[in-house]
Amino acid sequence: MMKPLLGLLALCFNALVLQAQEADILIKNGKILDGTGNSWYYGDIAVKQGRILAMGKLGKYTATKTIDAKGLIVAPGFIDVHTHIEDDERRNPAATNFIYDGVTTVITGNCGLSKADIGSYLRMIDSLKPSVNVASLIGHNDVRKAVMGSARRDPDDSEMQRMEAIVAKAMQDGAVGLSTGLIYIPGTYSKTDEVVRLAKVVGQYNGVYATHMRDEGDSVTQAIEEALTIGREAGIPVEISHFKLSGQQNWGRSKQTIQMIMDARKAGMDVTIDQYPYTASSTSLSTLIPDWILADGNDSVKARLSRPEVQKEVEKYMLSRLKKRGLKHFSYPVVASYRADSSFNGKSIEAVNLMKGRKHKASEEVKTVIDMMMEGGASMVFHGMGDEDVERIMRYPFNMFASDASIRVYNQGVPHPRGYGTNARVLGRYVREKQVISLEEAIRRMTSLPAAKFQLKDRGLLKEGLAADIVIFDPETVVDASTYEQPHQFSKGFQYVLVNGQVTIDNGIHIGTRAGMAIRKNAN
Repeated sequence: MMKPLLGLLALCFNALVLQAQEADILIKNGKILDGTGNSWYYGDIAVKQGRILAMGKLGKYTATKTIDAKGLIVAPGFIDVHTHIEDDERRNPAATNFIYDGVTTVITGNCGLSKADIGSYLRMIDSLKPSVNVASLIGHNDVRKAVMGSARRDPDDSEMQRMEAIVAKAMQDGAVGLSTGLIYIPGTYSKTDEVVRLAKVVGQYNGVYATHMRDEGDSVTQAIEEALTIGREAGIPVEISHFKLSGQQNWGRSKQTIQMIMDARKAGMDVTIDQYPYTASSTSLSTLIPDWILADGNDSVKARLSRPEVQKEVEKYMLSRLKKRGLKHFSYPVVASYRADSSFNGKSIEAVNLMKGRKHKASEEVKTVIDMMMEGGASMVFHGMGDEDVERIMRYPFNMFASDASIRVYNQGVPHPRGYGTNARVLGRYVREKQVISLEEAIRRMTSLPAAKFQLKDRGLLKEGLAADIVIFDPETVVDASTYEQPHQFSKGFQYVLVNGQVTIDNGIHIGTRAGMAIRKNAN
C-alpha cells in the first residue's frame, strides 16, 4: 500500500511543480534592478494572476506572453508621491502621461487638496479602473472648507472636532495620511496648533503628514521648522513636498535647508522630501497677490479687487516681491491655462500685458494680473529656481521624485512639462548625462523609498509574491520629450509597463489596458 501511495504523492507534487512553472507573462534576459538600490543582475521574472510568481533563471517556465528584455532594465513600477489627479481621472482614465513615464502608482490629495470623502473617492477609482493605481491623502484645505468655508479665522472647538471627525473617517476609509497646502486658501489662515491636532488624528492610524509648506522662498527655513514641529508634536512621519528654493534671491540656500532635514533625521525624526527635476514651479496665479484678498469665495475676491485702495495695496505688494527677485518685469510667471482667453496660454505676464496694449511697465503688469484674477484666475508656470539647488537637493538620499501634476489631457493648455517627463528627465538628464546620481539610486528613489514612506506594502520592489507593477526601459535612450514650449509630448524609452500583472505599454505603445486599482492603507 505504501508504494502506490508514494507514487500518487509524487505525481501530485510533479503536477504542482508543472503548474507553478506556467506563468501569464515571462520577462526574460533583463537587467533586473529590484528597487533596493543594489546593482543590477541578469535574470527572468514570471508573472501570474497579477503578482510576481518567480525570479531568477527560469528556463523551464512557459507563459502566454514572453517579453525579451535583453539590453533593457527591468525595475519596479515607479510611484509618484505627489500628484493632483482629482477630477481628471474621468477625462483621461488611461493616464497616458504617467504610464509613458513609467509611473504605475500615484499618490494624490496633496497640497491640502483632495476629496473630503475619501471612501467615496476610492470606490470611484475602483469602479473607473484607470491605468494607474491610486492612493490618496486627505487634504486639510478641503476638510477646512467642508466645515468653515474660506473663512479667515481660527476654528472654534466644535468646528475643530468636526474637522477631526472628517480626518478620522478618511483614515478609516484608507487614506495614507494628511496633506496641507499652507500657501493656499484657506490653509494659509490656519495656525500650527490646528494642523497639529489633525495630524494627531492621523497618527492614531499610523499615517504620514505631507506638506506644501507655508513658504518656499524668503521664509523657507521657518516653514521647514513648522513642518518639523508638526511632525514632532503629532508623533508622525513628515514628507515635505516639492522641496525647493523659489526666487533668485534665495539661490544657494539649499545647503542650509538640506542640513535642516539631515539634522532632524539625526535627531530621530522620520522626515523625507520630494522634488521635481525642473527649475520652474507651477501653481495658481492667485499666489502673486496677498492672501487676505482671497478669503470668503470668488464674489468677495472680485469685490475687493474692484476697490482702488485694494488695487494700490496689491500693486505695492507685487512690486516689492518683484524687486526682491531683482527683476524689472513679470517675465517669470507664464500662463499655463487661462479659460477666459486661451491666446494667453504659453505667454508671460509681461507679454500678456503688451498684448492688452498697455505700457511696458511693471505697475501695468500688476493691473493685468488683477484683470485675470477678476476673470477667474489662471494656472501658471513660475520660472525662479537655480540649477545648482536642484542638483544639490537631488543628491540627498532621502529625496523622492514627484511630478506635482494632474492626468494630462493631450494638447489642452500649455502645462508644466513635469506632468509628462519627470522620471524620464531624471533618468536621461541627471543619471545618464550629468551623472548627478546613479541609476540604482534613482530607481530606489522612484520605487522602494516611496513605497516604504507611504506604507504601500506590496509595491516598490521586485520580489516574489508582490504586485507585478513593472517597468522595462532602455537606459541609453530614455528621455523626456516634453518642453515648456511644447509640453504635450510623451517620454521615450519605456518599452513595457505592467500594472497589476497586465501589460499596459507594449513595445512602446499604450494598448488601452486599465488595470489600476485604489490602494487603501488599512487594507495593505
